[in-house]
Amino acid sequence: MFSAFERMVAMRYLRARRQEGFISVIAWFSLLGIALGVATLIIVMSVMNGFRQELLTRILGINGHLMVSGAANQLTDFDPLAEKLRGLAGVTLVSPMIEGQVMATANGVARGAVVRGMRPEDLAKRAIVADNIEAGSLDDLAGGDAVLIGSRMASLMGLKVGDSISLISPKGNVTAFGTVPRLRAYRVAGLFRIGMYEYDSSFIFMPLPAAQTYFRLPGAVSNLEVFIENADHARRLGIEIARVVGANGQVHDWQQVNSTFFNAIQVERNVMFLILTLIIVVAAFNIVSSMIMLVKDKGRDIAILRTMGATAGMIMRIFFLSGASIGVIGTIAGFLLGVLFCDNIETIRQGIQVLTGTQLFDETIYFLSKLPAKMDATEVAAVVGMGLGLSFLATLYPAWRASRIDPAEALRYE
Repeated sequence: MFSAFERMVAMRYLRARRQEGFISVIAWFSLLGIALGVATLIIVMSVMNGFRQELLTRILGINGHLMVSGAANQLTDFDPLAEKLRGLAGVTLVSPMIEGQVMATANGVARGAVVRGMRPEDLAKRAIVADNIEAGSLDDLAGGDAVLIGSRMASLMGLKVGDSISLISPKGNVTAFGTVPRLRAYRVAGLFRIGMYEYDSSFIFMPLPAAQTYFRLPGAVSNLEVFIENADHARRLGIEIARVVGANGQVHDWQQVNSTFFNAIQVERNVMFLILTLIIVVAAFNIVSSMIMLVKDKGRDIAILRTMGATAGMIMRIFFLSGASIGVIGTIAGFLLGVLFCDNIETIRQGIQVLTGTQLFDETIYFLSKLPAKMDATEVAAVVGMGLGLSFLATLYPAWRASRIDPAEALRYE
């Protein structure tokens, strides 16, 4: 496509002499702008993907893909219903559960908490909990006085395995003097760390019979959690589950429950993409300005080449190759920088924190304890393609102007 002569002249124009230094500086800034734009887009998109994926993994790891709740927060005859749901195609796990809000107190510290009463064998099937026990054991979660709490809650309240934690329920006991909040002490049988601040600081697991006693739901649960093979099929399976449940309860899928949260992440991701794309656009305009200046500066050279037999097409290809080289090199450099940064993003974050003494990724705000990054090959290819495309488009007009220079006019004014 490009002859050896065209490549040689194009590369020569990229290596500006002293008197052309300003043009060379603009070209270098254009290259740097393209590289930073491509790298930033890859990094930001990867972090947003990783953030969504990590949240989705943790939320769906500890919460069911679908939730069957009973009227007045009570579901009786739940075991036969759970058995029917387990027989549906695509359903992998059905767990009876009681969920309630309490006030947890220990060592003079009080915090709001969510209690989940589950059978230990069902909790053991939740890999996100069972595989992240920091202290104690799930085997010790037995009897009516044992609970499993998050490591962050234990740290905030100064608790360790074997200590006692008191739970206060707002649904208290009715006495002659009014309603008295229900208070009971439990033994900490183990600590878990899921890696999501909200869960590690506020969730408490206890055996299902103990939860039925504490929340006064004998022979009943508040809901059934249903896990399926493919989370994306939750809505379709929810229709089948609703037919089985009938009038005995209501069915909600994870997309309905978390729609606002994940829609907000998607909107933020799209806006960030549009804003950061402007970096590449600005760098492309820098290529246009540097190439126009180069064409103007090389008017005499172009005229001499034309008189020596170079065609307008050859001139256009020379300047197109010269400008496109800036974009191609910048895009490749940005791609390599972005991939390298994403592969080591957590190490880089911790290093910057040590150097600056600041908290760059507060888990109390961002929910997660680590900065995630998940590169999507299609998105990376789209960013690289956009960088190359804008670079090529930016060189067309200057190259066309160079090909339209009249040799006689250029030499006359020289």
